[in-house]
Amino acid sequence: MTFFEELQWRGLVKDVAGEDIADKLNNEKITFYWGTDPTAPSLHLGHYSSLVTAKRLAKAGHHPILLCGGSTGLIGDPRPTAEREIISHELLNRNLAGIRAQVDRIFEGKAEIVNNYDWTKDYTFLEFLRDIGKYINVSYMLSKDIIARRLETGITFAEFSYTLLQGYDFLWLYRNKNCILQAEGADQWGNITTGLELIRKIEGKEAYGFTMPLVLDKYGNKFGKSAGNALWLDISRTSGYELYQYLVNVDDSMVTDYLKIFTFLSKEQIEELAERNRAQPELREAHKALAREIITDLHGEAEFEKAVDISRSLFSGNVKSLSLADIEIGFKDVPTVEIADGTPLIDVLVNNKIASSRREAREFLAAGSITLNGQKCSDENAPVSRADAIEGKAIVLRRGKKKQYILKFV
Repeated sequence: MTFFEELQWRGLVKDVAGEDIADKLNNEKITFYWGTDPTAPSLHLGHYSSLVTAKRLAKAGHHPILLCGGSTGLIGDPRPTAEREIISHELLNRNLAGIRAQVDRIFEGKAEIVNNYDWTKDYTFLEFLRDIGKYINVSYMLSKDIIARRLETGITFAEFSYTLLQGYDFLWLYRNKNCILQAEGADQWGNITTGLELIRKIEGKEAYGFTMPLVLDKYGNKFGKSAGNALWLDISRTSGYELYQYLVNVDDSMVTDYLKIFTFLSKEQIEELAERNRAQPELREAHKALAREIITDLHGEAEFEKAVDISRSLFSGNVKSLSLADIEIGFKDVPTVEIADGTPLIDVLVNNKIASSRREAREFLAAGSITLNGQKCSDENAPVSRADAIEGKAIVLRRGKKKQYILKFV
């Protein structure tokens, strides 16, 4: 299987420009680029699917250029539904710094990182119209899918012109970095082809491009979206444990595809995991391999092991082995209640609506349904003490199998 055939087997190729692109990728060492605008302080798991493909090209010997759009980010790529909010220079620069650091870490310092603001900041409006605008017909721009969809609801001239700016990026990189290929997510096909058109008309040369299908879950939602929130690559925004929980719970029908897209495991390894998943789906070996590969690549092996330890401890109820920091990560969305040191257990249950009445509280206690830090409690008058808290600050109270609360002392 050639390198390009492997990309196709992994489901990473959707649209292609350039008849001999397979030969270029299989037999030559070329320079390519992938870009993103710094619209947030961190990339998310959706971006990571494209970054992994870029890293795959780099591992095959091709030179990666990762473009952070300090210029295009000030305008904003047209969205399907509404105008993007303009962000300030200060916020954009903060976002830019965070994203550059993430990209640099993922590529282990081996990617060339550029900012398109460097070659557009001194380019006057008139020069841009003469040098670039003269080569792209308005009807050509109107045929772009994202622009066509926005015509009914309205699109500003700024967003309408975005494809020219990104097209110029490709032209500039072609001229100055010998970059002959752009690889992006499928939603960027219109911008890629604008760059190819400029290179063809101005330089008289052919360049290349391909897009990767957008990664979706079984419901058609973007991969990495959880309850409407992105799963961020910044560990301070999305912990390794949160990422682990998302990945080990992806739908069985999708996990093999995700292993192909997001990991560097071989065809044989992925097929073996797929077979194990079919034979014993309850073991979730394919899901755990997916989590291991992604978290280790993003944050290192120690962070993956930490996520596994937290998950194992929470599942078993043995939370005493966890640190307070681990508790705060693992129980991020669990209700927190404040109590006074030494409050009788039955008062803790009733006063904080963990039980609806003292009678119900006694029923929970008699049935062994209440645990504190994994230990069953039946004495309604037992004082809930700071001395029993993790690091003297928090106790995990569990009611039954699913209801959990964090008790913190005032």
